[in-house]
Amino acid sequence: MIDRRPAMIVRCKGRADVVAAVRYCGDNGLLLSVLCGGHSVAGFSVCEGGVMIDLTSMTQVDVDPSTRTANVAGGANWGDIDKATQAHGLATTGGIAPTTGVGGYTLGGGHGWLMRKHGLACDNLLSVEIVTANGEVLRASETENPDLFWGLRGGGGNFGVVTSFEFQLYPLEKILGGLVIYPLDAAKGLMRVYREVAAAAPDELGSAVALTTHPEAGQVIGVIVCHTGTMEAGEQLLRPLREFKPLLVDQISRCEYAVAQGLAEAVNPRGMRNYWKSNSLSGLSDELIDLVVDRYRKVPAPHTHVVFEHLGGAVARVPENATACHNRQWPFDFLIAGLWDDPDDDDRNINWVRSLWNDLQGFAADGAYTNYMAAEMQEGAGQLRTAYGDETYTRLRALKKRYDPTNLFRLNQNIKPD
Repeated sequence: MIDRRPAMIVRCKGRADVVAAVRYCGDNGLLLSVLCGGHSVAGFSVCEGGVMIDLTSMTQVDVDPSTRTANVAGGANWGDIDKATQAHGLATTGGIAPTTGVGGYTLGGGHGWLMRKHGLACDNLLSVEIVTANGEVLRASETENPDLFWGLRGGGGNFGVVTSFEFQLYPLEKILGGLVIYPLDAAKGLMRVYREVAAAAPDELGSAVALTTHPEAGQVIGVIVCHTGTMEAGEQLLRPLREFKPLLVDQISRCEYAVAQGLAEAVNPRGMRNYWKSNSLSGLSDELIDLVVDRYRKVPAPHTHVVFEHLGGAVARVPENATACHNRQWPFDFLIAGLWDDPDDDDRNINWVRSLWNDLQGFAADGAYTNYMAAEMQEGAGQLRTAYGDETYTRLRALKKRYDPTNLFRLNQNIKPD
């Protein structure tokens, strides 16, 4: 869906290459984009006629099991991180697809299966190394450039190119994880059961429920779970979901954490046309459930899905002003992910996503997750004040003016300096 041609692609091998590329773009007034995982539905990774800084060769992950920390190069993806950390029985909140790039994901906040237990990915950042718009290399942490560190935890790629991340890790080996699938006819009842399970869930349960289309069973509803507590507690907690009828598939088992990390890829194949819209939610009301299930029966493309993520727990316990990642108080969010093949079907699929999103505004909370704000950025509508709130947005604009006054880094969920 994104077909842009940079005039130059700089395939960086390390920090010095990033510095040279950023300075070159700044000195010559060139458009700049940054490629990490390439998951940008809005197409931010690729610019037209400018310079694309390609970090994908910078994938080193160094784990220190004694301090339970990991130093991660800016071009790594979450598959690289999980492989390195799990070798030591450690993990941290990360992207739910192994191909998700660490950079954009973390700087935008970072939802994941472990967020209710350990917070968002940005909450587990200890420090970063960043190349700012003037080509200066800075270290940011709670004690070094703390204002910049605050903005990097949720403010996206507005302040520079992060060449290295340092993460806090936690002991984690086996989990109780996987998914259960039911026919769409069971969706209204199942979502009500899920709502009760989520309400009673301890921080150890990460989960999401999705309306999607199974290649053999047709339209279905699925619940993905990742329980990091004891097996006995997990079995008891998930029993209402697994005993609900009629059950099509039960793949919940004691497994490696990496198994849960790869489950979302099945419904998000690469190479599709994408249009996403999202919002925060204060809850899953009966009216919302009925509306979404009824509307999904007429979904125009089988890969399009509607996902409800369960937040809360450690996410909500971080004070709102502690990081730039805002709207922590809401227990759920929803993502309408339109995916289809044929460019001739663009209008039909985009309009379906927009229509459902509009209908859900009566249930939506006043908040949004910036990493899901693809459609708004593509169309120039922008809802960043909704995502950040007035106070945080004002503070981010001041940081932008200080660290990137010419808006060199603008292919992102852009915070303008003026």
